[in-house]
Amino acid sequence: MDITRRRILLGLAAAPTVALFGRHAFAADPVNLKISHQFPGGTINEGDFRDRLCRRFAAEIEKRTAGALKGTVYAGSSLMKTNAQFSALRKSALDMSLVPLSYAGGEVPETNIGLMPGVVTSYEQGMSWKNAEVGKALSDVLADKGVLIVSWIWQAGGVASRTKPIIDPEDAKGLKVRGGSREMDMVLKAAGAAVLTLPSNEIYAAMQTGALDAAMTSSTSLISFRLEEVAKQLTTGRGKTYWFMLEPLMISRAVFERLPKAQQDVIMAVGAEMEKFALEQAKADDQAVAAVYQKAGGKAYDMSDASVKKWQAIARDTAWKDFAAKSESCARILKLAEKTL
Repeated sequence: MDITRRRILLGLAAAPTVALFGRHAFAADPVNLKISHQFPGGTINEGDFRDRLCRRFAAEIEKRTAGALKGTVYAGSSLMKTNAQFSALRKSALDMSLVPLSYAGGEVPETNIGLMPGVVTSYEQGMSWKNAEVGKALSDVLADKGVLIVSWIWQAGGVASRTKPIIDPEDAKGLKVRGGSREMDMVLKAAGAAVLTLPSNEIYAAMQTGALDAAMTSSTSLISFRLEEVAKQLTTGRGKTYWFMLEPLMISRAVFERLPKAQQDVIMAVGAEMEKFALEQAKADDQAVAAVYQKAGGKAYDMSDASVKKWQAIARDTAWKDFAAKSESCARILKLAEKTL
């Protein structure tokens, strides 16, 4: 693990000199990385920012390697199903993916920390993970499983509801809610809700049929999947929220290690640069989503400190305890995460 991390850090340190390398610094045969995600496709300048980030990443690595390294973006789970992407990365059956890390919780329990309610309560705290002990520990676990994080991307979560807004835990009682992670589901159950497990690109259909009353997902997904058409009550993630999701751009470790070092350096350098774009766009969507719902005839509500603390208290007694009990590794990662609170 230390070897892998040193290689990545050395690559980042060398990033400013990459532009000085000639074509000879890269492999003779062009490499085309397949980049998969579940979100609606667009262009490099228009659409869901996660799709745009992938396209910007692909364009930039091609530019910096003089065409020796390229990327093809497969939006809307068009290359493979959403829940198959992490496993495919591990097996090097997929080169790269931008996917909620908690979707991998069934295979790698530690990844559920990426959507652990109450453990991250601001973008600044989430972004600090990359260079904090918790980020290093999580990166080590992922690398052991065959996956490397290229871009650390955090998104605040909101709630779209067909009936009444879900602001405090008691508001969820009796409703069928999509939480987005095992841990969020535990909190919802403790609040009296019934839970439904499905990826975010399937929320619209479930709400349309009445199988789902409410769904927790990122502000960007609330917009991109047009949930304002089927749910008029919105709790935003702007300002204050107990729900943040780590949704990184990742690469298969086996694929990465097959590349020449110069190309590895470019990938990690560009990936780090994409984080500023992601942070700006995520925050912008937190604001924009309220206007989208209001324009569609809905209502938008913001959370208070008191509401956040109510959810956090339930999370500590349920999801946090359950996560820590899974293994020594999970317990350690949770303790390191709590250090950033």
